[in-house]
Amino acid sequence: MSSRERILGRVRRALADVPPDEDAPVERDYLREHGERTVEETVDLLAENLADYRAVVHRTDSEELPYLIMRLLAQRGPQYVLVPPGLPPEWMSAADPTRVHDRAVSTAQELDQVESVATGCAVAVAETGTIVLDGSPDQGRRRISLIPDHHICVVRVPDQVVASVPQALERLDLARPLTWISGPSATSDIELDRVEGVHGPRTLEVVLVR
Repeated sequence: MSSRERILGRVRRALADVPPDEDAPVERDYLREHGERTVEETVDLLAENLADYRAVVHRTDSEELPYLIMRLLAQRGPQYVLVPPGLPPEWMSAADPTRVHDRAVSTAQELDQVESVATGCAVAVAETGTIVLDGSPDQGRRRISLIPDHHICVVRVPDQVVASVPQALERLDLARPLTWISGPSATSDIELDRVEGVHGPRTLEVVLVR
């Protein structure tokens, strides 16, 4: 018996108890949420877990949002801020830096000159402290959230906040380019020395706006 036949034999044995109907529904009897919470408790849990991942969390309302974004950018002092095409214009109405629009012809080198980016999000997961982007017009292409060193992400509360990953998946179009963000970009070597900014922004500021 060849190696190929042995491998295929193992695959067939492993799949022996799989229903032959490829369209048979997949059982999803796992927990959809760990515990029961009010809407406010779910939002508080999101804020807590985001902070645990070293994201900076801010809370505001829609009226104050433009001024908060203005202050966050003023503290960083960027000359340019990258904005996706569908970002609500009122969000940036008070900001001073020159806006750079996400364009298909923009190169990585050009985007690397932009210090900050402001986006919306598709959904936020409280139990994992995760922000999900799906490339919608208010979020832009994946690269604009990975190249600038400073990312301001606006989450509409409570509409865009869910408790768990299963609940998030029910809202998302899995055919879209999903980016799951749990805190600023970071990695650790074998000595557990943390390094930030390896494959994304070193500073993630999440604005929870009502």
